[in-house]
Amino acid sequence: MRNFSVDRVRDVAVVILLMVGVSWGSASATILPAKKPVPKNCVSLGSWVTPGAGETTQRDVIARAAKASVVLLGETHINADHHRWQLQTLAALHVMRPNMVIGFEMFPRRVQSALDKWVAGELTEKEFLRASDWDHVWNTDANLYLPLFHFARMNRIPMRALNIETSLRRQVAEKGFYSVPVEEREGLTYPAEPSQAYVDYLFPIYKQHDRKHKSEGEMTAEDPDFRRFIAGQQLWDRAMAQILQQATVEFDGPDKPLVVGVMGTGHVLHGFGVAHQLQHLGVKNVAALLPWDNDKSCKSLVTGVADAVFGVLPHVSESSRPQFQRLGIRYEMGRGGAVVLQVEKDSIADDAKLMDSDVIIEMAGTPVKVMDDVTAIVRRQAPGTWLPIKIIRDSAEMLIIAKFPAQRT
Repeated sequence: MRNFSVDRVRDVAVVILLMVGVSWGSASATILPAKKPVPKNCVSLGSWVTPGAGETTQRDVIARAAKASVVLLGETHINADHHRWQLQTLAALHVMRPNMVIGFEMFPRRVQSALDKWVAGELTEKEFLRASDWDHVWNTDANLYLPLFHFARMNRIPMRALNIETSLRRQVAEKGFYSVPVEEREGLTYPAEPSQAYVDYLFPIYKQHDRKHKSEGEMTAEDPDFRRFIAGQQLWDRAMAQILQQATVEFDGPDKPLVVGVMGTGHVLHGFGVAHQLQHLGVKNVAALLPWDNDKSCKSLVTGVADAVFGVLPHVSESSRPQFQRLGIRYEMGRGGAVVLQVEKDSIADDAKLMDSDVIIEMAGTPVKVMDDVTAIVRRQAPGTWLPIKIIRDSAEMLIIAKFPAQRT
């Protein structure tokens, strides 16, 4: 065994003590607490903030939200941290209000029976996703949402399908609410008129994505197509609000359930969307909670944007990315192919200039005849490849190219 001098032992001890943050020379060793990093953003990670008022605590946020009739939880659909935050918030609310109902934007009303069977424990994951038509109506990595679905099933919390068919929303946007026969409205009532603030909020979004008018000069907020776009958004908000409102009254007894809505942040911001429609339906006590990407501009964190926000990471983690390629469209079969109902912003389809109402008749030389054809062909695409898509637009046949990135993002 090697011999160490007293001085050598002391020197080693000093190094170790300095490494662990202990003060040498005090009568008793004292561990110095690590300094909390100064937040560089308006909402630091793991912090709750009341917009316009500053930081608050989870205890306070949950206590106030638990007193509401309806709580809206926003999300960016592909951000895994948003869904982890939703699960954490649901669990905290469930402690306060165990009598709960959870509504999900991700499901159209027609698949409600699948949600009922899932909560009852009658379906496996695979059976549930198939029965709820997940790949066609939502087509986002189910692993992002399954913890929420399992939480509902484990605690026997009723799940509600909040959405309507995208084709109905498109019909209303194109032709107006009353042009759709009553029997085809899925029980919807006429939406409350939008506030001027909501119109002002939607207008720049519409201008950015409406390609038809880009070469036709300046657009105004009175443009008929924009007004129809607003009508489509209102219908979407109204549909979800109606199911949430019904859930607040469908259970008898003094112990009314806390109804929670899980949906995209755009339906929650500023109370413009679903909350506005809930107020019109007589639900006055609505709480809005949002995840807040901690690199987001502080200019957006204004009074009224939500009741409280929680700081999360902005990026999509590697583990949460879909294990298959996505084109980024919602569609239905008809008119000889797959009719595009909606093109997701910044998706591969968006980059390829695919548009709503386009009819996909062929992909990679293969005719599109049934719903599964589109999904199957897209999922076979290797990263970095190009997919030729033959479409019909305005009665003219044309070819567009969908370019899949070398690395999925």
